Amino acid sequence: MSRLGTLGARLYRGEVGYDFVAKRKIWYGISILITITAIVGLAVRGLNMGIEFSGGAAFNTPATSVSADAAKETAESSSGHTAVVQKMGDKTLRIQVSELTPEQSRKTQDALAKKLGVPTQKINTDIVGPSWGDEIANKAWQGLAIFMILVVIYLAIAFEWRMALAALIALIHDLTITVGVYALVGFEVTPGTVIGLLTILGYSLYDTVVVFDGLKESAKDITKQTRFTYSEIANRSLNGTLVRSINTTVVALLPVAGLLFIGGGFLGAGMLNDISLALFVGLAAGAYSSIFIATPLVADLKERDPQMKALTQRVKAKRAAQSAKADSAQDDQETTEDEPQDASPAGVVGQRRQTEGRKGKRR
Repeated sequence: MSRLGTLGARLYRGEVGYDFVAKRKIWYGISILITITAIVGLAVRGLNMGIEFSGGAAFNTPATSVSADAAKETAESSSGHTAVVQKMGDKTLRIQVSELTPEQSRKTQDALAKKLGVPTQKINTDIVGPSWGDEIANKAWQGLAIFMILVVIYLAIAFEWRMALAALIALIHDLTITVGVYALVGFEVTPGTVIGLLTILGYSLYDTVVVFDGLKESAKDITKQTRFTYSEIANRSLNGTLVRSINTTVVALLPVAGLLFIGGGFLGAGMLNDISLALFVGLAAGAYSSIFIATPLVADLKERDPQMKALTQRVKAKRAAQSAKADSAQDDQETTEDEPQDASPAGVVGQRRQTEGRKGKRR
């Protein structure tokens, strides 16, 4: 068995472990800092919405030697709006300009054809109306809201409302970080981005549900024992699935990293950037939240229950009694070791003399 497998087995048996729950305030602080950074980035820079949401036109050129910067300058000067240019792997260009009227689109198409030295009909133009973009955005928000509601209902039925609330907070945490990264990086938000966001919600819930399932099983009849508090049992469940969570996350991140850095970066596949960035950031954030946010938050909420408070007091009282008993036994041992070496033999001799004296009287 590999070292990682051995470590996983030891973590599962509780032989070793890291106290994630006890240090939850540190993880909360880190998450709040990251979330604030994401929100500030979103407020300052905003999202670069694609034409599918804002409306506009997309121009697809044939293979050309014209640089992306030159094509961008031509599109912006002819349209009067900011253009986004993506260089594709086959030396073609995709130029997107938001909020264009049909007349402005034709003017921009003619300018690009002249710049590239090709006939106008060689520039494929896709025009998206703003009403269609608004409809797509509304459908995306509706799908996200329905997904959240169904997740909360399912977790509340399968586990309990505290776990459902913790999972919901972890999901919002992951989505906020992913959207904030999109704003900071400046990647365009497309339907592919929405697909990526909806996909990471499932990945984010996967590790969380695995830990919650183990915690539910371990916490059964928890009030009938006085060995562990709820937080300690939650930490043991988290450590038991830690290696599994790390393995699944790494295995999922590797192909996504290939899509992002190789497919999107070197091959110039624009749609891959939109999906892979959402998946990469979301998977990493989901693994973090399932370990450092969801389970510690459940322990926090559960420890406020009167039964769990009473259990914690019993566990502390039992440990205090055991500690006092151990200290007393240690003090007795130290006292015995400090006594003179001839004390016991002298007592024995005294007893023997007393016996001999009695025997002498009988005689």
